[in-house]
Amino acid sequence: MARKNPFANILEGDERPVERSVVEYAARGASRSILSTLDEMASRADKLASGETIVELEPDVVDVSFVRDRRADNEQEFSELLEAIRENGQNSPILVRPHPKATGRYMVVFGHRRVQVAKALGRKVRAVIKQMEDREHVLTLGQENSARANVPFVERALFAADLARLRYDEDNATILKALSIDRTTLSKMLSVAALPADILAAIGEAKGIGRDRWYELKLLMDKPSNHDIASEVVNEDGFSALPSDARFDLLVRRLKTASSRKRTQSGPQKRSWAPKGGSLSADITTDAKRFTLAIKAKSSEARAFGDYLSENLDRLYEAFRRDSTQPREEP
Repeated sequence: MARKNPFANILEGDERPVERSVVEYAARGASRSILSTLDEMASRADKLASGETIVELEPDVVDVSFVRDRRADNEQEFSELLEAIRENGQNSPILVRPHPKATGRYMVVFGHRRVQVAKALGRKVRAVIKQMEDREHVLTLGQENSARANVPFVERALFAADLARLRYDEDNATILKALSIDRTTLSKMLSVAALPADILAAIGEAKGIGRDRWYELKLLMDKPSNHDIASEVVNEDGFSALPSDARFDLLVRRLKTASSRKRTQSGPQKRSWAPKGGSLSADITTDAKRFTLAIKAKSSEARAFGDYLSENLDRLYEAFRRDSTQPREEP
């Protein structure tokens, strides 16, 4: 609520014409300056109370947020921001709150990189100070990030997972409001955030990769056998030198190739056989645990040959066992 200027009634003397000359004199020169100063002080006090006043703080008294929206800074973006602030100053203030546990210190709500830049440049950081509780803190941070188009999906997913662990409510209403998302998107975010931490760290922010492709990786990683393959890929020479989006693409491509190869290897294999000069043929189908032989002929030879094989299975099997247990001679 705005504070009333204690001298305002002096300027509202329309109903007291006798005092007009005195008032007009009081409103001139130094008196007018005093009134303006009081107005400005009252306005500044109101703005400070509502968190609207921009102040300058030493970076050393500003601590990081208890929940972070970004896991790692992009070095190029940080360098560009540093040069922009070096040349033009810090145009956009950060938002801080009085530290809930340390008197005389502040906690960043959003603007961590600007604090780092100010520290690197040896300057104070311009900030808005606003009193708030933890829940309002995360809502403000989430909504500020939702308004920016350059926040990678995986960073938002990890932020959502951090909020879920804080358990502000049982139905995740705080997260939905903070990130302006629906429950389907939240479910996919939390499943992506649950991917192995070493895989997520190796891929990085992958700014060009959206929700659906990250969820595709999650589905591939649902197969336990793909965990070892993923670890091999991210630890290969040259993987970390690729751009983040390219690292994601390579990993997904390799996991798909491995899955396709496994399906081919585990699927049934077929081949045909026909004797020289014979009138019959056979179709042979094999998989990991089954061997099928289908004999066919235009005459009754197929039936006769099948009966012969059936009658001699014991002898053929013994011959097979004998041959398979004998050591082979080196060439």
